[in-house]
Amino acid sequence: MMLKPARLLLAMIALAAAPVFAQNVATVNGKAIPASKVDQVVKQVVAQGKQADSPQLREAIKKDLIGREVLIQEADKKGFGTHADVKAQLENARQSIIINAMLADYVKKNPIKDADIKAEYDKYKAQVGEKEYHARHILVATEDEAKAIIAKLKAGGKFEELAKQSKDGSAANGGDLDWASPASYVPEFSKAMVALQKGAITETPVKSQFGYHVIKLEDTRAAKIPAFEEVKQQVAESLQQRKLQAFREDLMKKAKIQ
Repeated sequence: MMLKPARLLLAMIALAAAPVFAQNVATVNGKAIPASKVDQVVKQVVAQGKQADSPQLREAIKKDLIGREVLIQEADKKGFGTHADVKAQLENARQSIIINAMLADYVKKNPIKDADIKAEYDKYKAQVGEKEYHARHILVATEDEAKAIIAKLKAGGKFEELAKQSKDGSAANGGDLDWASPASYVPEFSKAMVALQKGAITETPVKSQFGYHVIKLEDTRAAKIPAFEEVKQQVAESLQQRKLQAFREDLMKKAKIQ
């Protein structure tokens, strides 16, 4: 079948225009919403692990983009983009986006090495030590108060009852500090605690930056340290944050701030 010249021309125009139309998912008052924008949002949602790519997700994103375009056109028509407070928020958002892009690039170019993660994990294990301690304490403001409590304990007083006068939150629990590693406490406290035998109480008050402590050791047990693979990601993220902080501080030092 032969097409007449006019029909042939129309058919060629339709074929030529088809790819252009396919590039847009919708137009709102003449403003096109490109398919690439839908692809971009889908990629972000999938990357966050919230949903998998699907026709339903794409349709929902399409509707959201259309709704946003309707709203932004109305907001622009009413001049909200010229308001001083809106401009300030836009500038803050612009700075955040650019800064985050730079930091993401820094992280990509300066990855945390497995050897550094392992070294940090080993350091943590050394700090925790092989034992955990279950202790109680009574914290008071003066040495004389602490000495008086020790005397009452030696006379048969119950630790849990006397602990009600402690100056910290453990008072309500009979001075119970639960299980913890020595590294969890200030050095003076830790040194006195680890020197005690099970069930023993410090013979003299232990002074720290918080006041004077009377310590009782309830028990000890082997420290429960998570396996390296269980905390590897967490350790890596912590090291990455430190590296980013150092990067920021280095830039601050180099900057001329008046």
